[in-house]
Amino acid sequence: MMKEALLYQKLGDGTVKCKVCNHSCVIAEGQRGICRVRENRQGVLYALNYGKTISAHIDPIEKKPLYHFLPGTRVYSFATEGCNFRCSWCQNWEISQSPKPNQSVGGIDVSSEEHVARAIKGSCPSIAYTYSEPTIFVEYALDTMMAARTKGLKNIWVTNGYMSRETLENVGPYLDAANVDLKGFDGNVYEKYCGGAAAPIMENLKFLYQEGVHLEITTLIVPGINDDPHQMEAIAGFISKELGPEVPWHISRFFPAWKMMDTPVTPFHSLQMARTIGINAGLKYSHIGNV
Repeated sequence: MMKEALLYQKLGDGTVKCKVCNHSCVIAEGQRGICRVRENRQGVLYALNYGKTISAHIDPIEKKPLYHFLPGTRVYSFATEGCNFRCSWCQNWEISQSPKPNQSVGGIDVSSEEHVARAIKGSCPSIAYTYSEPTIFVEYALDTMMAARTKGLKNIWVTNGYMSRETLENVGPYLDAANVDLKGFDGNVYEKYCGGAAAPIMENLKFLYQEGVHLEITTLIVPGINDDPHQMEAIAGFISKELGPEVPWHISRFFPAWKMMDTPVTPFHSLQMARTIGINAGLKYSHIGNV
């Protein structure tokens, strides 16, 4: 199954410009964007992952992690293949870094209405768009979000925050909560290890906060990458000053994965240091996780 993309521009020479995230990929005929799930077919951009669920589970909401939104409840969670980042430490790389170039998108066909029915059957008051990156399956996510809203369910995005403002404006009316990964404060971490930039994520965080979406932020502390005290101070200061001291900061422990199998597990003292920095920055909630 595939669907014409929600957000793109025809450039008049058979190429198209995807507008779903801040990569703004210009895609030639027969080619795909960075996420590998959006393809230009005769001047029309298609979402190849529409309706293709690669993973679906019922989780504790604290696993997202969300500690201050519907605490103690379970959340129905699903994803498609693909991602607009390539984080070297990705825990879900088998999903996020698929499909391979020019290969078909994996997954099974599950309608938006079926996802909502499963959530209700599982006594879940909310649906999370997670595991990979919901931005790259925005058409599928948005249809599910609208169906969920009609049944009184809440919608949650677990995201890298690299979506375009147009994407936020489309999903915003149906978005109740988000956990956004803030991987580092400067662009070096994003450019070298993720294939992105920090500045658009900062702006999107401010937009979400101003729009009243319940917001929690997660930083995976990776040894030698973003565990410098100055990096942590900058992140904590941004949350406290630019968003609000009541926005929870989840400080998560790294375990070797994908391209960083030789990197050691985050020492517990690094997590404690980050939490102390958060407290000193005035944050009301600084949570150590994944320990």
